[in-house]
Parts: sequence; C-alpha cells; structure tokens
Amino acid sequence: MTKLTLKRILPFIVLAAVAVAAIFIPSFKVGQDDGKYSAADITWLLVATALVFLMTPALAFFYGGMVNRKNVLSTMMKSVVAAGVVGVLWIVVGYSLCFGDSIHGFIGNPMTHLFYKGVVSGPAWSLAPTIPKSLFSMFQLMFAIITPGLVVGAIAERMRFSAYVLFTVLFSLLVYAPLAHWSWHPDGFLAKMGALDFAGGTVVHISAGCAALAGALVLKRRKSHINREESRPANIPYVLIGTGLLWFGWFGFNAGSAFGANQLAISAFSTTNTAAAAAGLSWMFFDVLRGKKPSVVGFCVGAVVGLVAITPAAGYIAVPQSIFVGVLAAVISNMAVHFKATKTVLDDTLDVFPCHGIGGMVGMLLTGVFATKAVNELGGANGLLYGNPSFFLIQLKAMACAVGYSFTVSWLIFKFINFIVPLRVSEEDEEEGLDASQHDEKYTQGTLLVATPKGLEEHEIM
Repeated sequence: MTKLTLKRILPFIVLAAVAVAAIFIPSFKVGQDDGKYSAADITWLLVATALVFLMTPALAFFYGGMVNRKNVLSTMMKSVVAAGVVGVLWIVVGYSLCFGDSIHGFIGNPMTHLFYKGVVSGPAWSLAPTIPKSLFSMFQLMFAIITPGLVVGAIAERMRFSAYVLFTVLFSLLVYAPLAHWSWHPDGFLAKMGALDFAGGTVVHISAGCAALAGALVLKRRKSHINREESRPANIPYVLIGTGLLWFGWFGFNAGSAFGANQLAISAFSTTNTAAAAAGLSWMFFDVLRGKKPSVVGFCVGAVVGLVAITPAAGYIAVPQSIFVGVLAAVISNMAVHFKATKTVLDDTLDVFPCHGIGGMVGMLLTGVFATKAVNELGGANGLLYGNPSFFLIQLKAMACAVGYSFTVSWLIFKFINFIVPLRVSEEDEEEGLDASQHDEKYTQGTLLVATPKGLEEHEIM
C-alpha cells in the first residue's frame, strides 16, 4: 500500500476544509426579476456560458491529439482539471478578486463576494444590466477555467500533475484575477486608462501565452527535444475535433461578451468566424509558400490563431477588417513558430507562446488600429485607422503591462512551486510517458481481434 505523506493528503484536506466551511455560509434568497432583466439576454448568455465551457474539453482534444502517444491522457487531464480546481476556487474567492470592490484599481476585495456572498441576491453587474449577476459570474467563470488550461501545451510531456494543479491555483489567484480586474472592472486601471479587450486577448491569451513561456523556460527541455527526436501527433482527428469544438465554443466566448442578444453580439459572432476562416487559410497557404504541403494540423492551428487574435477586437472592429486580422496574425505566428524551432532551444511543446501569446498581442494592437465607434458607439473607440493614434498607444501600453506582469509573476510561481513540489517528473517517468507514470493509465485506440492457432486474441490498437 502506498505510504501516506503530507503532500498526498493535503489536497484532500484543503478541499474538505472548504466543504465544511461552506456548510456555515448563510443561504441568500435568489434575486427576483423586477422587470429589469431581459429573457432573451438571459437565454443567450446561458447558451454562451455553456459554449465557453465546451471549449475546455475541446482544448483537451486539440492538445491531446498533438502530443506523443504516451502522453495523450496526461495532457488531456491537465487541460480539463481546471474545471474542478477553478470551479471551486471561483465560488470561494475568485469572482471576488476579479469583480469585487476595487482596491486601487489593482485587485478586487476578496471579502466582497467571499463564498459567493451577494452574487445570487445582489443587483446586476453594472456592465451587464439585463442579466442577473449570478449568470454574469458563471459566464466569467468559464474564461477563468480555460486560461490555465492553455498553458498545458507548453509544459506537456514533462510536468508533474500535482505541480500543475498547484500552478492552476496560484496562476488563477495571482495572474488571472488581477488582469481580469484591470481590464474588465470599471475601476480597473487598464479600463480607466481606456484600454479595450472585448473578450480576453489580454486577460486570457496574453496571460496564458506568457505563463507558457515562463513555464517552458523554468522546466527546461525534454530529453526528446534535446536529442531532436521527431515527435508526430498521436491522433490528428483529435486535433480536428478539438478545433471544430473550439471554433464552435468561441462564438459564445466572443459573441457572449456583448452580454445580450443584440446587434453587437451578431457583429462579434461575424468577426469571430471571419477571422478564423481567414487565418486557417493564411497559415495553410503560407506553409505552401514556404515549400510545405497543406496539412490538417496547419489549417487547424491557423484557425485557432485567428480566433485568438480576433478575441480582443471582436466587438470593436467591422467584419471586413477581421479578414486582415486573421491573415496577419496567422503569418506572424507561423513565422514565430518557425523561428522558435530553428533559431532557439525553447521547448514550448505545442507552441503556446507563438500562437496564443503573440496572437493575443497582435489582436490587442490591431484593435488599436481598426476599432471604430461605428460598430460599438457606447463602449468602443476610434482607432489609428480612424484618426485616433492615441488609442493605439493606449493599447500598446496595456499590452506591455499585461506581458510584463503575467510573465514575471508566472515565472515566480513556477520557481516557487519547484521549491515545494518538483516541477518535472524523473527521467524514467518521462521516458515511460506521463500517462502511465502520473495516472497509471494507457492511451489506445481500441482492440483488434486476431485469429491465432489458440483462437481469437485481443490486441490493443496503438
């Protein structure tokens, strides 16, 4: 029997303590609809919330299909475990840190909505007045869940599961929550500066991309990467399935950020689809231009980069300009991936920083170029193309703040965890694969019945 140690029992003790504490939290009466809420807006946001949640298992398929066969399940597990970790953390203190009473524009007061106090019974969020605050909170939770999951692609095939769970907690509290408060709380300092991020270019993609870069640097290179061993995707159909579900869920991600069933949601929906389509083609055709053959993975990665880049701009730019956003973002990320692979020794396993980090930066800057009040008169701004260079500079400063903060704090988080729990698995476990060494599971694609002299025998299809 495995010996129990503090490291083994502590996670359950913490969860049990939270569960017991929750027993003593007073029950608040659910807020009543006093005629201010819109049934159409509530319906759309319920659907959008579910769509954004779908992106987390979609990401698991997307990443799981691209790693080595012996690390498929461990990668997928890391991608989805945030649904549990952040799902509980959000109720306890996460929502309060993001959207509680502002403390000097930097972070929300953790006591404002501790254990969800005042969320189900309180008034609507100021920027989403036609839906209950509890629905706004659940919608925002889905963003908080997927963000640490994006980092998985950079640290895949070598990071301990226990260390990753701890990273998810610390990243959510120390990186995601401050950035969400800065950008999306009316009193956040980036919001007061005038920076615009419609659905998470800064909060989600730049933060995750920079954390991915920090994680890859701290964890250092895989043995297979040092030896320059070729690593083929374990299951390309998984990548295609994941891309399709991500694309589908992204409609809730971006169009839902309009917080209503309205014209702005339609515009964001349209720019999202257009940028993804243009970026998928751009990546594929650019590969052909460089002498490669068009590939499924290339189109899929390009489409995701387009979705990343349009995220901060979706509700601020017109549909035609979203084509340019998708094409340019895909070319820049494609070049960044090539540069990383040929000119550096960085081991970002699935190119999270070149795709999400740089894609998010391109989106933030192009928002500063193409934003127009013709699309979003009340909450938007005119960008560089419409005679307002000062707004472009605001976007540039906001991007620099997000990059510097998220990379620095994430690097410190990885270093801190390494003092408590070794970040990396042993060389033997890495060689065996994390599916077996971390989870005692094995990825197969089914069984095949083979006729032998002794009768039919089952053989695993690898």
